[in-house]
Amino acid sequence: MTVAALVVVSVMYLLGRTLTGGPDSPAAAKGVPDEGPAAGAKSDRPGAAAASRKREEPWDGKVKVLGDGSTSYTGPQRDQLKPQKLKPGQKPPQFVVFSWDGALEGDDHLFSHFRQVAKESDAHMTFFLTGIYLLPKSKSDLYLPPQHDRGAAAISYPTDEHIRTTLTQLGGAWKDGHEIGSHFNGHFCGSGGGGDWSVEEWRSEIDQTYDFVKKWKTNTGFSDMPPLPFDPDREFVGGRAPCLEGQKTLIPASKQVGWRYDASSPGGFQTWPSKKDGVWDFPLQLLPYPGKDIQVLSMDFNFLYNQSKGETDGDPAQFDTWKQTTKGAYMNGFNRVYNGSRAPLFIGNHFEQWNGGIYMDAVEDLMREVCPRKDVECVSFKELADWMDVQDPQVLEQLRSLDPGQAPAWKTLVK
Repeated sequence: MTVAALVVVSVMYLLGRTLTGGPDSPAAAKGVPDEGPAAGAKSDRPGAAAASRKREEPWDGKVKVLGDGSTSYTGPQRDQLKPQKLKPGQKPPQFVVFSWDGALEGDDHLFSHFRQVAKESDAHMTFFLTGIYLLPKSKSDLYLPPQHDRGAAAISYPTDEHIRTTLTQLGGAWKDGHEIGSHFNGHFCGSGGGGDWSVEEWRSEIDQTYDFVKKWKTNTGFSDMPPLPFDPDREFVGGRAPCLEGQKTLIPASKQVGWRYDASSPGGFQTWPSKKDGVWDFPLQLLPYPGKDIQVLSMDFNFLYNQSKGETDGDPAQFDTWKQTTKGAYMNGFNRVYNGSRAPLFIGNHFEQWNGGIYMDAVEDLMREVCPRKDVECVSFKELADWMDVQDPQVLEQLRSLDPGQAPAWKTLVK
């Protein structure tokens, strides 16, 4: 696999000092399809005006194999956080959401590794699946990307073996209680990317995401593999756009298919979430960077950008320092809200071995340290949306009024 040029999306925030960083990096680890910049014609995919896909009928207790056998309905997902309304005077749990863009099981086996870490840490996570990671390169002409040629993609198509291992991990992750969300398909950024797409073009991209998941058996010919144990029409309720671009037109498109949240906002303060156009907005967040008067967006590439100027193989002599700095930023963000407003902490990552894998190690260390705590809930975005939906709107407004580090008298605040 070749390493695509890194796409650096610079984001500036005025927070006492200026932050510059890249919110979502496309690049490749050994044996893993790379994520980087791209190619050019309009999608002619039908169905952009179709109704919401959500199925609500109750389960009759029987497993239903769906479509061509690529997916199935095995009942409601088990081991989910039960959303409970805060009682008067009750302090909210400290929610932490770990999420992964791409969600491909490559030669480094990071997907399977973090499933095990999550089990050992009592954590649920969100895996944002890139749709073409279930599509063989030989069938690339099935993809009609908005504003690009048929079959074009800014990332590499997977090998057959990587499709197999990814399918195994997706099914296992859902059974573990993790969420499967969407990272869409071609990972286009910049000119011709999601920021330039219309609502109709985003809807086409979403529809194709469903198709690649629901028709992987037809597209791969893998008749020896079991169906995924979930129905994407029921389970997909949100996503994150490549390079965090295009939320303005993405949200109206995602509402058409019944999605409940979007994680594509390019960052903000650690405050309690609110809705945009009726959809929960779960942005990446600015975290205090150790040793500097700056804050860095809570995704691995931003640390890479600040530490080695976007080079994925920086100075090995700095790896330990950079790892500790990255974990320190995560802990700074965690402690600020844990001892303050209790706003959820959002952390985004890629399955990559950048700078010797230090960003993977920092996330693992954080997960093992904070998730087992009694008053901490490491959940998926879907679980958080479920919890937010049952809260008193007036209580949420009170929580949003808090600064991240502001610890109120909970008995007087939450009534």
